[in-house]
Amino acid sequence: MRVSLLSLMDEKACYELLRELRWEDGLECPRCDSKDVIKSGPDEVHIHRQRYKCKSCNRRFDDLTDTVFSGSPKELKTWLICLYLMGLNISNRQIAQELDISEPTAQKMTEKLREGIVKKKLLSNLAKWLK
Repeated sequence: MRVSLLSLMDEKACYELLRELRWEDGLECPRCDSKDVIKSGPDEVHIHRQRYKCKSCNRRFDDLTDTVFSGSPKELKTWLICLYLMGLNISNRQIAQELDISEPTAQKMTEKLREGIVKKKLLSNLAKWLK
């Protein structure tokens, strides 16, 4: 999959990309892994964020539930562009300037993204080992 920086400037495209990467094998509940999930409309504040309801465990969740982006007041596009800039090995100071955020905020974002990457790698390796 090819991602251009310009496509990340659109919040709707960011959510579409997140859904494609997160649920590449189909939408499933983050609590019980059931595929018996229905759409429950868009979020009232973030219109591109989709809400869902699991028919198996009755849990409600959205595109960001149980991700490093969950609970952040920053737009998803800010997070994805930050991740892109990290991949270019750009300093937190430069990331802060590019995203028009404070250096401490850039530091917190990059730390959270790194932790998420490490956690995903560990879980992926564990899953392969258990097979």
